[in-house]
Amino acid sequence: MKNTKFYTELKKFKKPLVDLLEKEAAFTDVPLSWHVVVVDIQNSTQAVQDGKHHQVNLTATGSIISVLNTVRKFKHYIEIPYFFGGDGATFLLPTALLNNVIEVLNNYSVHIKRKTNLVLRVGHVSVDHLVSNNCHLKIAKHQLTERLTIPIILGNGLHKAEKIIKSNFIAPTISNFNKNLLNLEGMECRWEEVNPEQNQAKVICLLLEATEEEFQRDSYRAILMKMDDIFGTFTERQPIKSERLKLDASLYKIWEEMRVSLADKNWFYFIKNWILTNIGRVYFNLSKSGKQYLKQVGQLSHSFMLDGMINTIFTAEQDKINVFIDYLDQLESEHKIVYGIHVTHASVMSCYVLDRKTSHSHFVDGTEGGYTSAAKMLKIKKKALRKSL
Repeated sequence: MKNTKFYTELKKFKKPLVDLLEKEAAFTDVPLSWHVVVVDIQNSTQAVQDGKHHQVNLTATGSIISVLNTVRKFKHYIEIPYFFGGDGATFLLPTALLNNVIEVLNNYSVHIKRKTNLVLRVGHVSVDHLVSNNCHLKIAKHQLTERLTIPIILGNGLHKAEKIIKSNFIAPTISNFNKNLLNLEGMECRWEEVNPEQNQAKVICLLLEATEEEFQRDSYRAILMKMDDIFGTFTERQPIKSERLKLDASLYKIWEEMRVSLADKNWFYFIKNWILTNIGRVYFNLSKSGKQYLKQVGQLSHSFMLDGMINTIFTAEQDKINVFIDYLDQLESEHKIVYGIHVTHASVMSCYVLDRKTSHSHFVDGTEGGYTSAAKMLKIKKKALRKSL
């Protein structure tokens, strides 16, 4: 059990993120006995182009829910760091959880192949292996909002792990599916697209990476300060606002949710949740507890991550977006960063709801591909950068 509760017991940093990034000593080495687990949808860019963006998001969200439900059943409470990527997810796990989680995720990948024909790559790499190959992995725990605490990673360890897992992935030949291992309790995806407050505002999906690992902390701090200066505080540019949330009671939404969250079709589930969603439209608008839940949704929405690179979704008006892009282009021309950006009209959200009063999380992406589209741009730029060096 040594180091199993490393992240659970890590002290929470409550000051602004730019203050955290100012303090190198605030970051701690991830224990060598821990493991990086990566879940990634193969050919996700093509899937988005084929109109499967909703399925891609649900699949990524389902991988997180599968892991969190597995961890929740462990006899000792353990908090784990994880990152939602639009077309996948990354986790840091102690050895005590590894085998159970990998078994559940491999089973989930078979389920997803059966239901959506998407291929889900699952793999893991030990932190010890990464560090012995000159990768770094430092972590801090940051209170991003009043209700949401997130992990902050410095170093390229997670992205090296992703490369290793993708390059060594072999699609499993065993297609046996264990219905009892599938646990997607709490999966919901019933919100309409969330439009910005101002009519002229857009939603920006940004992926940004420092070109040199040792400059990550200073580079990201400067960029976040610039974002605060141009766009306002994190709360002000947050894309998920309670007053903009509207339930989507369409049969399609419930059907897609059911296909991913259940092993088999269940008409009782389908009809019950369609009725509950229609009731919810009234409940959230008129009841005090409903309005309180909507307020919490914004507080518990994952619209910013730092996993060795900045991943964020926010709202802004076009003139400010132009100023920011000019700033990024200047940094890129100086070979300090490389970035991918996708500007769209709205954000989308998938959810993990165990308890509407205390336990729920919401995973945010942009429409028209969101993170996946930004990642496509980033990959093209990184490939060109490697050729030029």
